[in-house]
Amino acid sequence: MKAVKFPDGTMVPALGQGSWHMGERGSDRRAEAQALRLGLDLGMTLIDTAEMYAEGGAEVVVAEAIAGRRDDCFLVSKIYPHNASARKLPMALDASLRRLKVERLDLYLLHWRGGVPLSETVAAMEKAIAQGKIARWGVSNLDVDDLEELGAALPDCATDQVLWNLEARGVEFDLLPFCAGRGMPVMAYSPVGQGGALLRNPALRAIAARHGVTPAQVALAFVLARPGVIAIPKAADPAHVRQNAAARDLVLTAEDMAELDAAFPPPRRKRALAML
Repeated sequence: MKAVKFPDGTMVPALGQGSWHMGERGSDRRAEAQALRLGLDLGMTLIDTAEMYAEGGAEVVVAEAIAGRRDDCFLVSKIYPHNASARKLPMALDASLRRLKVERLDLYLLHWRGGVPLSETVAAMEKAIAQGKIARWGVSNLDVDDLEELGAALPDCATDQVLWNLEARGVEFDLLPFCAGRGMPVMAYSPVGQGGALLRNPALRAIAARHGVTPAQVALAFVLARPGVIAIPKAADPAHVRQNAAARDLVLTAEDMAELDAAFPPPRRKRALAML
């Protein structure tokens, strides 16, 4: 399996699992946890969640999924911006750890930028590392200028998790090269889009038909083809999980890539950072 290296040398699979929208209905939680467990079985051992998702409900689902398998999982969660202060971050982190039923996160991210100074958040993250509650920290939904503001702390930032898919390619102009130049992997959320519009695109469907795969697998293979990128699609049913896993074996040709560029033009100038 293709792997991606964090700045500290830790290797993780390039294809992980997301949990956005999980835990919103209690009746679905067991099936969602089983889907995540299947993903672990198939080698998608990085699981991403957040205190925002279902207001902690997704973390509860993840806890069920990784029960008895903590050592098999690289666990990522994210903190609300309004909780990312010196006073509130320890409390928010402890609450996430309780919901996840673990003693430490492998990676803890600032979900997006809010009113708390980045320097204060970084200091609180570093304190959590010293206490053994997180192994490393990173950010989400931050653009190049935000990352540059980290200054001397930038080398300690493990990742930037951003929206990136065929419909949202703005990060290719500057953010992806910026992170690659510093050995910082990027985590791509919603790599197959939202709402299904992307997957109905005629060019994407034609490429999928040519390879005998689904449009979603083509969209995912496009993201996975770029070095230093970790894709975290969410799947809540076994068939979808297996399709995501199979996308690792799909190699897009130069012709495929040219057709995708024609249908979804790459950026030629700086764009505002897209977010969901």
